[in-house]
Amino acid sequence: MVAPCKDEGDWDEATAPRHVFANTWYVGSCGISAILITSPAGHILIDGATEAAAGGVARSIEASGHRMRDVRVILNTHEHFDHAGGIARLQQLSGAQVLSRAAALPVLRSGRSERNDPQHLELKPFPAVPGARAIADDAHVQVGPLSVQVHATPGHAPGSTSFSWRSCAGTACRQVVYADSVSALADGEYLYRDHPDYGTAFKAGMQALAGIEPCDILLTPHPSVSDLWPRLRGEQPMGSAGACRALATTGLQNLQKRLDREAKEAPP
Repeated sequence: MVAPCKDEGDWDEATAPRHVFANTWYVGSCGISAILITSPAGHILIDGATEAAAGGVARSIEASGHRMRDVRVILNTHEHFDHAGGIARLQQLSGAQVLSRAAALPVLRSGRSERNDPQHLELKPFPAVPGARAIADDAHVQVGPLSVQVHATPGHAPGSTSFSWRSCAGTACRQVVYADSVSALADGEYLYRDHPDYGTAFKAGMQALAGIEPCDILLTPHPSVSDLWPRLRGEQPMGSAGACRALATTGLQNLQKRLDREAKEAPP
């Protein structure tokens, strides 16, 4: 019996694995996603949740019928403690390579945020992954028959990255998209209006996200953002046409709301 998670789950709370589709599994905590893509030649894990949740992620992988030691590659959506905090521990347990886009690499290797991140002052340090290696913004990450497409979708963080792959159950195939966060958050110091290049990159990232087609099954680093728990319970369809485009539109709206707020709060 799978213990239920609240739709707005606790970030550190361990839970049982959930089978999403074919070779794609949810192995994260109740509040933070970690996604396992499996093959007979080895597996790819995307995200490690929080440092406190890493043990639960490892147990969930094993409970899904797969072995930690068969995880060959660990990828990361973005370089914040709630999604990268558990990667160092999971890398130690598996011996996997940790790969990320170059924009996220300095933070992954140090475990400390930098000022180019709009949320810098509010981000906690996390265990460093000094051996993390760079991948191209448009790379295909391959493990045996698995091929995961990298999509640069900066905005929520400088290194924000989305991923897509094809999962097949017999002749039924779906493209799964793990789309990074699209919120435009900031600490008390950073102003988007003072960094127009960041806003331009944010918009380009949302354009890239909108262009991922097909987007048959959408997953997100915070499962609540894509209503994953109701979908896994069968209360909503697992797939939704236009899900990536809709999420990208939300991201652009979030950016504009942030800019409008800054304009309203600007001194005369």
